[in-house]
Amino acid sequence: MSASGHPEYRLRRAVVEDVPAIMELERTTFVTDAWSERSMRSEVTGEHGYYLVAFEPSAPERIDGYAGLLAPRGGGEGDIQTIAVAPHARRRGVGRTLMLALLAEARDRGAREVFLEVRADNPGAQALYRELGFEEIGVRPKYYEPDGVDAVVMRLGDPATAIPTPETTA
Repeated sequence: MSASGHPEYRLRRAVVEDVPAIMELERTTFVTDAWSERSMRSEVTGEHGYYLVAFEPSAPERIDGYAGLLAPRGGGEGDIQTIAVAPHARRRGVGRTLMLALLAEARDRGAREVFLEVRADNPGAQALYRELGFEEIGVRPKYYEPDGVDAVVMRLGDPATAIPTPETTA
């Protein structure tokens, strides 16, 4: 248990066998604009992707969050493709933990900047990304279909700046 009394979460690399559980969370989180299972399978198994799942050690078969990065090694850029956390696991640092792990991987792959899109009607996610150092650089009108919701495009100039070092986590 953490100091807050909530269970600790662990991360591991997603594998193709996780796709059905990921899709269950995908469909309940992104009701109107969920990815297809085929797309998710391609992302999880793709050469340039890095997908993680979050779970409680006491229930490793239950995926309570996932997130994905697209960052070809040496390409200089990364893109946070998706992130979702189950409602019962929210407000426990799972999203932040997933993001920090993706940013560490982006840094390790040589990314000098990382991009993402976030729904304009999701202020909680936008706040997390700002806390991690992302800045708004534009808007894609009506990007999320069929809802017609704008996407806020954000950029992090150096993924290493968002990653806590031992000196800053004490």
